[in-house]
Amino acid sequence: MLKFLSIRDFVIVDSLELDFSSGFTALTGETGAGKSILIDALSLALGERGDADMVRGGCERAEISAGFDMANLPNLQSWLREQELEGDADTCQLRRILDASGRSRGFINGRSATLQQMREAGDHLLDIHGQHAHQSLLRPDAQRELLDGYGGLGREAEAMGALFREWQNIHRRRAQLEQNAEAVAAERDLLLFQRRELETLNFNEPEWNELQAEYARLSHAASLLETAQFGVETLSEADSACLAQLNMLVSRVRAGIEFDTALQDTLGMLESAQNELQEAVYALRHYQQKLDADPERLREQEQRMAAVVEAARKYRVAPEQLPAALQRIVARLDELGGDADLAALAQQEAAARAAYLAAAKKLGAARKKTAEKLSREITAAMQTLAMQGGSFAVALVPLAEGNVHGLEAVEFQVATNPDSPLRSMAKVVSGGELSRISLAIQVAASQVATVPTLIFDEVDSGIGGRVAEIVGQLLKRLGRQQQVMCVTHLPQVAAMADAQWQVSKTTRNGATLSTIRVLKQAERVEEIARMLGGVKITETTRKHAAEMLGIAA
Repeated sequence: MLKFLSIRDFVIVDSLELDFSSGFTALTGETGAGKSILIDALSLALGERGDADMVRGGCERAEISAGFDMANLPNLQSWLREQELEGDADTCQLRRILDASGRSRGFINGRSATLQQMREAGDHLLDIHGQHAHQSLLRPDAQRELLDGYGGLGREAEAMGALFREWQNIHRRRAQLEQNAEAVAAERDLLLFQRRELETLNFNEPEWNELQAEYARLSHAASLLETAQFGVETLSEADSACLAQLNMLVSRVRAGIEFDTALQDTLGMLESAQNELQEAVYALRHYQQKLDADPERLREQEQRMAAVVEAARKYRVAPEQLPAALQRIVARLDELGGDADLAALAQQEAAARAAYLAAAKKLGAARKKTAEKLSREITAAMQTLAMQGGSFAVALVPLAEGNVHGLEAVEFQVATNPDSPLRSMAKVVSGGELSRISLAIQVAASQVATVPTLIFDEVDSGIGGRVAEIVGQLLKRLGRQQQVMCVTHLPQVAAMADAQWQVSKTTRNGATLSTIRVLKQAERVEEIARMLGGVKITETTRKHAAEMLGIAA
């Protein structure tokens, strides 16, 4: 619901602060007083294009700010979160600045926004019906949503849309796989060969480490045996072996202790060295026995290492990375699948298409019943709105392939005269007729309406008397469900309003300005009397005006 509107230096408004209430509000005033300025300002705030002529003469910029209560608009709240344009809880503020140079800036909840974003936000908040562009009922998607909402078919439409998207996803996957079948088959054959090759190699990183160590040992076996033999001879078998010399030294030091105990520590160290050297001799002899200098085993290790290195070179990885290469090949094969996968996808696609078609046909049948009911109701309303003999139809145009919205397109069609053919409502030329038809639609669909604020401009064009009173009654009834404002010249319509605002022109310092004020009950009598009586207002006219207000109340 629209809560407030602030207008600064816009056309012939210098400064205007307006607070709005629920129900039906009528905007009245003399011709040329500027009643449409309010609508123009709101349109600008909702993302319509502006130009420099809208800035009041002599001013640098025009500024429009509008605040809306969106407590009952969860879709708008979600949209604002997605766009990162959240503001205060349950409130949406739109602000538009238009410079005298023609440059324009828009803001949603204090954050910079594009005109497209402002229009999208406005689609959730307000509809202006009349000779203005902000008219959701002319959009095919809005017509379809209204029909589904009127028939309570929103969930069915959403579920069917999900089935369509699932079908299309499977179709794209199957088509892509089929289109690339030859290339996929060639890639699969190569990957299968590579997998067999690496699996046959049966290689892992721990084996590579052991292989390198064993190869190094086997390839230097002769040198290692020679080193071990040299060590044994040096320590214990040569004529001047270390152990023999050390043993003699130990014997002499042990004998010398009888004469000087100071040699005790030295003897301990020599005996320790004697033991260490003896252990080294045992270790070298054991190593000699264990060391394998088998040339056949060496050739086997050389061949194994050559095979691993060749595979690593072929797959352009280090030898220890070959197991990871095999894992990547297996994963890619899983992604590509096989002929069985293509057949399975085709079956899934057929099942998904059948599920979509079943849901779409069921929804189409429900839409047909709903369209007939809505068409009758709006046609009946048109007869009371100075369009006798006119008719309204919700046409369901079949679609050859169907889409996410079903097997038919929804189009509102209108014939304004008995001898006129039905044609798209978007092509109705008369703004007054369009406004009244929109009024009839909104009243019929008021129980399911999603836009909380409706503004009607020129709905009374070309009507009067009883029809004008009916228009007022319809607007009053609509005001019980939504916030409704109507620019009107007819006293019968204004009298039905819950509140009445008067738009007037004044001259200040040589400048013509437009002002708006809320009328009290006595002032309403005077204004409606003016609308009834023209130039001269008599007591009879005032009594008639008071009577009209009394009857409406």
